[in-house]
Amino acid sequence: MEPIRRVFSLRINNPILSGLLYSFMWMFLGAFVLSLLLWASDLSEDDLSLYTVIVHAVAALFGGVVSGKRAGNRGWYYGCLTGLLYGIMLIIIGFLALDSSLSWGNLILMATVFVSGSIGGMFGVNLHK
Repeated sequence: MEPIRRVFSLRINNPILSGLLYSFMWMFLGAFVLSLLLWASDLSEDDLSLYTVIVHAVAALFGGVVSGKRAGNRGWYYGCLTGLLYGIMLIIIGFLALDSSLSWGNLILMATVFVSGSIGGMFGVNLHK
């Protein structure tokens, strides 16, 4: 039974990488909920800009919690690095996939995920104890 458990268990020891993995999982869940909201209501895609920032902030928050919990100390540091890398990856993906340019919205997004990742890291360190 133990070899089967080892095959199917995935544990990333690096706190930042595990936080990024959880951030992207939460982002995919939030994108799914937003797509259901868009499909089931009369909202347009232009109305979802605030909701997407909220989804990214929550994803960075939970990524910061995971990275802070895995690190055990300096949660704000690991959380803000997780949020910063998450935001940079979002901007790079948006630049490459959607051919978008840098704007003030990207700066707001970066500041939001930076702060929420830091807060999540602080909470994550305290969850460890």
